[in-house]
Amino acid sequence: MRLFIYKSALNFMKFKWPALIFSTFLVLGSLVSLFTKGLNLGLDFTGGTVIEVEFNQQANLDKVRAALGESGFHDAQVQYFGSSQDVMIRIAPRAGIEQKVIGQQILSAINSVAETPVTVKKVDVVGSAVGDELKEDGFLAVLASLVGILIYVAARFEWRFSVGAVASLLHDVIITLGVFSVTGKEFDLTVLAAILALIGYSINDTIVVFDRIRETFRKARDLATEEAVNEAITTTLSRTTMTSFTTALTLMVLFAIGGAMINGFAFALLFGIAIGTYSSIFIASALAVILGASREDLMPTVIEKEGADTPSI
Repeated sequence: MRLFIYKSALNFMKFKWPALIFSTFLVLGSLVSLFTKGLNLGLDFTGGTVIEVEFNQQANLDKVRAALGESGFHDAQVQYFGSSQDVMIRIAPRAGIEQKVIGQQILSAINSVAETPVTVKKVDVVGSAVGDELKEDGFLAVLASLVGILIYVAARFEWRFSVGAVASLLHDVIITLGVFSVTGKEFDLTVLAAILALIGYSINDTIVVFDRIRETFRKARDLATEEAVNEAITTTLSRTTMTSFTTALTLMVLFAIGGAMINGFAFALLFGIAIGTYSSIFIASALAVILGASREDLMPTVIEKEGADTPSI
């Protein structure tokens, strides 16, 4: 049985050190970008004004951007919202100017390039204090989820596996944030929600692999640790890849035709699932093996009953 399992399993642990070196390079590069360039935070975090207007015909976004630029709003974000007649304009806060005045200036600029006056559907103002609170709450949400996962995995398996699981999650989150930093894509609340969803998605794959490692140890007690890990990853590989592939198909549709509001969410999850699948296969279990995980760490403790060895009379 040992020979069959060992020969049939792919040797993933053969690549544990190259994978860890590659991942370390990606994590360090992401951290450098995050500390030097930072994230392009959306108005949810920075504050500002959001105006939704409706045109009577298809809106020409280039003309709208040009008109806003001539009015001094060079940093305005202009995009369709729902249809080609609905336009959303986002403006960063202006020091010393009331938000109401900013809204009037924006409407004047838009009406100067519209054939008929536009209809204002909604005007939202997000204060900078609210944005700072959202940033703090978002960071605490990610931290709390990682701590909770650390405790759960440590209780269900063993501390070496817990460290491997949380380290792989940090790996996924940091690299995904690094991609947003490098590309300059806007980071808003929908992207933060995608990061939290990514943590849950990635830990699910990792737990499945850890469960299969424990089952493999119980069925083949003479397997070495790396052989058992290879067998567990091999037997769960089809499930992992098919789940990731079908999820990615949905996200690609959302990314392509879901509209600007959900674009960041779909992009974050699409990239995150790819890097999360990689980390579930090559990082989480590899770290547990490097930290010295063994069969004894996953086997239940045998409790000897009192008097079990006493011969009966």
